[in-house]
Order: sequence, then structure tokens, then C-alpha cells
Amino acid sequence: MQKRLTVLGALLVLVTASVSTQDSAILADEAAVVAVAATAAVESVSFSLDTIWLFLGAILVFIMQAGFALVETGLTRAKNATNITMKNVMDFCFGAIAYWAIGWGIMYGKDKGGLIGIDQFFFSPMNFDEEAGVFYRTWFFQVVFAATAATIVSGAMAERTKFKSYLIYTVFISALIYPIEGHWVWSPNGWLAQLGFHDFAGSTVVHSVGGWAALIGAAVLGPRIGKYVKGADGKIGAKAFPGHNIPFACLGTLLLFFGWFGFNGASTGTALGGGSLWSGMNIAHVCVTTTLAAAAGAIAAMFASWVMFKKPDCSMTLNGLLAGLVAITAPCAVVSPGASLVIGCIGGLLVVFSVEFIDKVLHIDDPVGAISVHLANGIWGTLAVGIWANAPQDGVVGILHGGGFAQLGYQTIGVLAVGAWTVVSSLILFVAIKLIIGLRVSPKEELRGLDICEHKADAYSGFQIFSNT
Repeated sequence: MQKRLTVLGALLVLVTASVSTQDSAILADEAAVVAVAATAAVESVSFSLDTIWLFLGAILVFIMQAGFALVETGLTRAKNATNITMKNVMDFCFGAIAYWAIGWGIMYGKDKGGLIGIDQFFFSPMNFDEEAGVFYRTWFFQVVFAATAATIVSGAMAERTKFKSYLIYTVFISALIYPIEGHWVWSPNGWLAQLGFHDFAGSTVVHSVGGWAALIGAAVLGPRIGKYVKGADGKIGAKAFPGHNIPFACLGTLLLFFGWFGFNGASTGTALGGGSLWSGMNIAHVCVTTTLAAAAGAIAAMFASWVMFKKPDCSMTLNGLLAGLVAITAPCAVVSPGASLVIGCIGGLLVVFSVEFIDKVLHIDDPVGAISVHLANGIWGTLAVGIWANAPQDGVVGILHGGGFAQLGYQTIGVLAVGAWTVVSSLILFVAIKLIIGLRVSPKEELRGLDICEHKADAYSGFQIFSNT
């Protein structure tokens, strides 16, 4: 009897152990499934949040098109207002298609020697997976940057450029000029990226490119009729053509300021993560430095104009604010709030002196100061990285924080390389347009105004425009 009980007990233990082992295996399998599902859910939420953040940022940058239109319209004469708003609408429309068809592939396609992308032209993935999602959200964010680079040129060439000629230029900058240098800097394998050049959101990639092209375009085009007049003493004097609507210019500047939080803030590329410049933890820092630099630029320009012209000049103050924004665009993620104040202040002073130099010394007619805002301060902001940068975790350290002159050297090489490419390509393009179809309207059309001559539409119907110059 005892032996039977012993055997039964042993069997019971074996059965219990077997059931326990099976339950443990089931529980382990269930835990693994839950862990996989949790990981997938976290990745899905992360992907969705990043997508939403980039789309919000892109929408903010898109609003800058309205800002540019209002600034340019307000700082020029009433007889050209329709022409200017048309340019700012259509350069995005033409540029978006050109960037999708060609520009994206050159900028972010498969790298060839660190110089250019060679695939993803007319890229149209139709599958609903992560690869397609990353392309669409990144393309949408990048196309508004391409449009910004193109529209900068409009202001410097305002009031005397043929509409069709401007559209041709827009297509080329969006499809070719901007994407090539953009590949050098923002593609992971681009040669400037590999060198160590840092441009967080585009002081050089976007703004100085637009500024260089604006400089070449305005020089090839020539000044507006009556802008530069030789006096009795033989000296050439610059005549001011006041803008017709300063409130427009002010509203446009504030829209640009608003959009810049997407321009700089969303350049983190993600809404999540920490420990890196390219993470959601850096968004607030970027927006703070952006705000302070803009404020400092406006204040510095206002006081500089007050001293130079005996009155605080509104248009100079507005350009000072924009100068601060352009200057902080490259270093916004790697400098402190204190440094951003200094960078913006210098930018505000620089724009005032640059406008005077370009107008009265070089005699290049830039109706809105686009060259001074975007070129002078695009260069300044890029070089400022090499002075004030303090991001050792990402290998970007300037002179003032013990990094030596290495980063400043990388920044200088980037400024020179991008400048040389843009100057040469823009010069070829503008000269070719001038020789083939013409770049400038006739003197009669310029004096009458581009609204009537180019579009058969009056921006202010029923109001008499008395000035013809």
C-alpha cells in the first residue's frame, strides 16, 4: 500500500511539474508577444509624433511665403504690387513640382562622391510602410525650404523683371542650384557634412544661396530707372524709392518671425528623444535662441538707423529683425541664449551698414534689402557657429569654448564653396535668360508699372497712382 502511495505521489509531482512547465512556457510566450506588441506600438506612436511635428513645422515655413509677399509688396511701389504677389505665389507652385521631379533626387538620392544624388527622381512610392512615410513627410518639409531659397531673389529683382523670366529662374534654383549644395551639407554623405560643416537650419544652405543669387540677379539686371543719378559734381547719388505700404511690410515681417519657429524648431527632425542636437529635447532651446536673436537684431538696427538718419527707421528695423533670424538659423541649436543675443545684435547692425554699402557704394539696386538680410547675415550666422558653438556631444565646438579654429575653418570652407557654386551657376543662368528671352521689361513698361503691363490688373483699382518713377 505504501509503495502504491509512493508511486502515486511521484506521478502527481511529475504531472504537476509538467503542467507548471507548460504554463511557464505559455506565459513566457505571451510575455514575448506583449513585448513585441508594446515595442511596435511605441515605434508607431513615435513615428506618428515625428510626422505630425514635421508637418506642423512645414506648415509654419509655408506661411513664410505670405510673409515674403507682404514684405516685398510693402517695401516697393504700388504700381507693381500685383506682379510681386504673383511671383510669390507662382515661385512656390513651379518650384514644388521642379523639386519633386528633380531636386529631391539630387539632394537626397543615392550619393555619388559626396557631390550629388543620382536616384529618386519623380519618386512616387505607393506602399503604406515606413520607408514611404519617411519620404513623404521629409519631402513636404524640404520643399518649403527650397521655395524660401527661390523667393528671396524676388525682392532684389523687383519692379523691373519680366514675369516669365523670373519663373524660369525659379525652376532652375528649385531643381538644380539649391539641391546640389543642399546635398553637400544636409545629405549624410555630402562632402561638407563629412568635413564637419554645421548649418542647423540653413543660414548658408537656404539664405546665403538666395542672397548670392539675388546679388548676381540684381547686378545683371541693372538698377531701376532713376535710381542712380549723376550730380553736378560728377558724383552718383542714390535716390530713395519709398515703399508704399509699411503696415504690409510689418505684418509680413511678423509672419516671417512666426514661420521661423518651424524653420528652426522643426529642423530637429524629430519630436522625441534627447541627448543630441537632432532631438525633440532641443526644440525649446532652438526657439528661445531664435526669439532672442530676432529681438536683438531689431533693437540694434533701430538704434543704428536712429543715429545714422536722426530718426528710428521702420524698414531698417524690420530688416534688422529678419537679419537676426537669418544669422541665428545656422547656430540656433549649438549656442546659448546669451550668445544668440550677441549674434542677433551684430546681425542687426550688419544689415544697416550692408544696405548702405550695397546701395551707395556698389550701386546695386536692391529694393527690399534682400541681399543684406539673407547674404550678409547668412554668411555671418554660419561663421558664428565657429565662434560660439558649444555642443561637444555632437562635435561642434567654437573658439570661445575651447574648440580652436577647426570649426571656424570648416564653416569658412562651406561659405566659400556654396558661394562659388551659387555665383557661377546663377551668373550663367541669368546671362543665358537675358540673351535668349530677355530679363528686363522695357523702360516704358517699367515706368507704367508691371501690374498693368505684365498682368493687365491693377492692385488698387479705383485709386490713382500719381508717381511714374
